[in-house]
Amino acid sequence: MGVTPNGIFEIIERQASQHPDAVALLFGSRAWTWTELRARILRLAGALRAEGVTEGDRIAFLDKNHPACLETTFAASLLGAAHAVVNFRLSPEELAYVIDDTTAEILIVGEEFASSVEAIRSELPKLRRIVVLGGDQDEYEALVAAGTPLSERHHASADDCFLQLYTSGTTGWPKGAMLSQAGLAAHSEALLPAYKMDESTVNLVAMPLFHVGGTSWAIGGMYAGGRTIIARDAVPADLLKLIKDEQVTHAFFVPALIQMLLAQPDLVEATKSLHVIGYGGSPMPAPLMEKTLATLDTPLYSVYGMTEMSGVFCVLGPDDHRDPERAHLRASAGRPLPGSDVRVVDPSSGKDAALGEVGEFWVKSPQVMLGYWNKPDASAESIVGGWLRTGDAGRMDEDGYLYIEDRVKDMVITGGENVYPAEVERVLIQHPAVAEVAVIGLPDRKWGETVHAIVTPESGSEPEASELIAYARQRLAHYKCPTGITFVDALPRNPTGKILKRDLKAKFG
Repeated sequence: MGVTPNGIFEIIERQASQHPDAVALLFGSRAWTWTELRARILRLAGALRAEGVTEGDRIAFLDKNHPACLETTFAASLLGAAHAVVNFRLSPEELAYVIDDTTAEILIVGEEFASSVEAIRSELPKLRRIVVLGGDQDEYEALVAAGTPLSERHHASADDCFLQLYTSGTTGWPKGAMLSQAGLAAHSEALLPAYKMDESTVNLVAMPLFHVGGTSWAIGGMYAGGRTIIARDAVPADLLKLIKDEQVTHAFFVPALIQMLLAQPDLVEATKSLHVIGYGGSPMPAPLMEKTLATLDTPLYSVYGMTEMSGVFCVLGPDDHRDPERAHLRASAGRPLPGSDVRVVDPSSGKDAALGEVGEFWVKSPQVMLGYWNKPDASAESIVGGWLRTGDAGRMDEDGYLYIEDRVKDMVITGGENVYPAEVERVLIQHPAVAEVAVIGLPDRKWGETVHAIVTPESGSEPEASELIAYARQRLAHYKCPTGITFVDALPRNPTGKILKRDLKAKFG
């Protein structure tokens, strides 16, 4: 499709024209045809325009998975605005920071989280209207119902930012990755042949829509013209019921969720309709991989992607998973999709590393983000000459398969969620009993990795591990908080004073 004057909304226009009465979205007991979805988006866009939303503005959204999130994404594209989807798992302090950072004047918030927003309302001076979604008086539905369909649409261009998803912050605060009309279109065009998606696809969206693995996966299925089923919560038994009842063909999970699904007694029977299980967000441990392959006949697709890439740019297909002669490839991240070029760059020299040598993965692709919202320095550091520096260190073999060896930025991936140590360290160092702290990821059988803090106490202090964990939980989303604390007299450092986290991992991992 590329980018038309309608931008990403062309997905809706095309399907509403060709298959007006086919079901586009299903959520709980409710379903919307392509015609109904198109009408709702146009009315929402008209209502938001009447509220003063114009080109370059941000609309913030805070809720668990709900069709309104996708409707707002498409409506923003028609207005030339950007939809900033906020992680509902954030702590109050983080919520206040992210919502304020978006500069949004309008926030759509699920009833479940309305009280959380009210508690931080004084810290959100830019907000002038909060629209509550759900409940007895559903303000969102009232807004859509009262809206006049948008007549004057924004003329989309390739570099329009219409979606803003927040990544964990390497400097301690999340950053808003600005995703473009062209980037998501290119991602969808690469996704369809990779996963064999078409109009017959029944696509389950189980990952949170604030996550690129939720929104880009949903848009990809809609791009194909298939039916999209949105799960509000990733409850294993409920997901299997959805898969069986709706004859789902495509689903994407993080490995931690796959492990939970494998514990369900009716897994095999419930998943007979599946043609594709994509997984990513964190590496799949070898024992879990073996168990999954032995239990399910469903083709497995491992993906390597990131928010800054609008989603997936590297895939390991089902043949590479099941061919015993290529079993070693299961440890790889697969090969880049068409349209994405990958270099392996030696961080010390800035030159391409020799074949098989470890370096940082740099990617050039139309999928690359426009940059980080209001953070020009971070953008310039991340995108160099059109190449995105992924922050991941690894190697490429002679057949083009990528192997991730480490994470340049020390990121911890726990249950598919990215946690940067700097975020956790920023909080723990504020505790009066903490003199120094270093946060690392340790292997965890259930979640892949778990967050662990190495702490040097202040002189004369003897803090309890439970005290520091509780302190973090008051200020951070729980998945970011340490599950364990180790106290040491001093942290290991190199001659320049940098903490040697590799030594810490080797000692405590």
